[in-house]
Amino acid sequence: MPELNRLLVVTPHPSGALPVEVLSDMLGPDLLNAEARDALLRRVFLDGDPYTDLIFHLPGARSVQAAWSRFAVDLNRERDDRDENGVIKRGTFDRQPLYPPEFTLSEAARETRLRRYWDPFHALVTQEAQEADLLIVGHCMAPSGPALSHDTGTPRPGLCLMTGTDDAPTFPRAAWEALRAAGADAFAPVLASTPYPDVQVGVPWQTDTISAAYAAPGRAAFGIEVNSGLYLNADGTPRHDVIRALNEAFARFAPQALALARG
Repeated sequence: MPELNRLLVVTPHPSGALPVEVLSDMLGPDLLNAEARDALLRRVFLDGDPYTDLIFHLPGARSVQAAWSRFAVDLNRERDDRDENGVIKRGTFDRQPLYPPEFTLSEAARETRLRRYWDPFHALVTQEAQEADLLIVGHCMAPSGPALSHDTGTPRPGLCLMTGTDDAPTFPRAAWEALRAAGADAFAPVLASTPYPDVQVGVPWQTDTISAAYAAPGRAAFGIEVNSGLYLNADGTPRHDVIRALNEAFARFAPQALALARG
């Protein structure tokens, strides 16, 4: 079995925490209103990738985990991505606003936010990636495409593997099907008898931004999206038995992925 210390697992979106200056931007005079603050923090946690730090925890592997919510800065975006779903978002994935209507983020404030939160995270990924043969980026996805997506309303599979495109693979192209098969086998006990039984490559996304940034000769990378419908109830409460089962499945899958990456 390949050495797990040659595997780097990155989870860019598990946190529901917001720095107080971002909370202040979002809440304005309600910053010190505990009820409003708690409601916002729960909202951004559930609209992030909740519990992916647990699902993709793998003892022995290298890891980098985000400390702050993707709604402070989305670490799985390029630093200069200014799209609606870019590095600093104005609303949630259901296009509900996060800031008061009159709020404007100045260029200086934008740069400060990126310098404080985007830059240190990527500096750490850069450092850890130097000793890795494979980088896996762990995410979760909504059961169907939300309003802020390219597949709005479309049902999603149980697992999506983002291995790049045919022209720009981040994981060896010849091993894509073997990777998919390894994922299907490892996660079968969790996916069976659910509405999300499929493991697919490139559906609904082909490329993970962090994977594309850090894949290099001698270092493969791919992103993995777990369908949140597997482990979250309709009200957002977690199914801890399924989270445990997903973690156990990932522990079976990751060494196989590392072996495939190394050829």
